[in-house]
Amino acid sequence: MPWQLLRLRIAPAQAEEMEQLLLDSGAVSVTLTDGEDQPVFQTEPGATPLWDSVLLCGMFTAEMDLQPLLSDLQNRLTDRGPNDSARQAIELESLPDQDWEKTWMDRFHPLQFGSRLWICPSWLTPPDPDAVNILLDPGLAFGTGTHPTTALCLEWLEQQNLRDKLVIDYGCGSGVLAIAAALLGAREVLAVDNDPQAIQASEANRAANGIRVAQLSCYLPEQFPLHSSSLPADLLIANILAGPLEQLAPHFADLVRPGGHLVLSGILPEQCEPLQALYQRWFDMSEPVEREQWTRLSGTRRYS
Repeated sequence: MPWQLLRLRIAPAQAEEMEQLLLDSGAVSVTLTDGEDQPVFQTEPGATPLWDSVLLCGMFTAEMDLQPLLSDLQNRLTDRGPNDSARQAIELESLPDQDWEKTWMDRFHPLQFGSRLWICPSWLTPPDPDAVNILLDPGLAFGTGTHPTTALCLEWLEQQNLRDKLVIDYGCGSGVLAIAAALLGAREVLAVDNDPQAIQASEANRAANGIRVAQLSCYLPEQFPLHSSSLPADLLIANILAGPLEQLAPHFADLVRPGGHLVLSGILPEQCEPLQALYQRWFDMSEPVEREQWTRLSGTRRYS
């Protein structure tokens, strides 16, 4: 069955009203996407930040008459701004029938990090069966290896000897870094995230990769075993944001043993220097590594 796709460029303040209007008008699905390639970050737990320009897309069946809806949308947008750009912000496209699930799946391909580490969707055969292969499907939680911050961390991990090491993945998201550490030989991995959905995703991905709970355990921050006899850790890796990295610096220093390693990502270039100086209090920091406007920091915990 063919479909009609309605695209509407709006301001974030209009999102809730316009989304409801499309649903009330018979849309079978409505999505919100970035209208101008602008990164946004969740600054508070439970917050849902939007971009400065939002692209609202509604999918309708082919037989629906959308002219009344288009007229209503044009009037509403014109009321918010007298220029002609409001009318140009509405697009209607006819989409042929296709296997949408297959189309979505075709977007994802195996990704290689270094010489021995791959991330592969579960419906594909890993290109190198003898490599370290992480089976990971796109889902709710952040981290499938496509983002530069995750890739920077994976490439660092791939270069390390993690055999018999205790690793902490702080801000685990999908669990991709924790799973990589476990499959690369870590004795024990502690994965932490303040989002319960991330914990669920990490646990599901752990099971999909055949990793035992005893090797990789997942915690909300308040559940984290601070007094475990295993601590401090040989490695702490945190792919989060600069604000939390700044706040958690003393805590991270306590969690890493002397001679142990620290890896931080999710940092914009302009945030790098102050974070580097802060962590220099406890760690001998290496030169930053930058990719696509994102930076990775790493260091070794000093003995005194």
